[in-house]
Amino acid sequence: MDAALGLLEHQSLSSLGLREVTRSVGLAPTAFYRHFKDTAELGVALVEASLGSLHGAIRASLSAPDADDSDARIALTVDLIADLVRSSPAHVRFIARERHGGVRPVREAIAAQLRLFAEEVADALGALPDSTGWSREDLVMLAGVYVDHMVMTTSAFLDAPPELRTATAELARRQLRLVSLGRRHWLDDVTGKDVSPH
Repeated sequence: MDAALGLLEHQSLSSLGLREVTRSVGLAPTAFYRHFKDTAELGVALVEASLGSLHGAIRASLSAPDADDSDARIALTVDLIADLVRSSPAHVRFIARERHGGVRPVREAIAAQLRLFAEEVADALGALPDSTGWSREDLVMLAGVYVDHMVMTTSAFLDAPPELRTATAELARRQLRLVSLGRRHWLDDVTGKDVSPH
């Protein structure tokens, strides 16, 4: 898997040959099939390795002692993304490239992980006092906005030269603050039991 990630630094999974992978680790091509049935299955395993471990980190940041404060939650989120890009750039680059790539099982695996993140973020948001009156559907929608922003910010950190990373982080915080300001007024115009805006 590490060898595949290294090879995927400069190419997409759809162009990766299993012979390339096995040659890079000194194995016969047939040895590949003892682990994966094809490169798509390898790609799905890489998705699990890249995103699966993040669920705990995101839950921890959302349940931190000061996470009830919107600005603190935003700062924790952006710091988490910056740390991820610093510590695992190959994993991050793989997800960014393959999210809309040509290997369908990998696209679907990434989408499933992102939906799970949205559900977990919605759970955390729903537990906050300022979520009173929000429907589950709207909480999941809001969580999806946050998750999409996390993916976008991850790509921005990947592309930013070192001298612009501080500015990239500040822009991400300001964008999330704008979403939070809008969130506070989402229910302003509701009537009765309908929690959707007019």
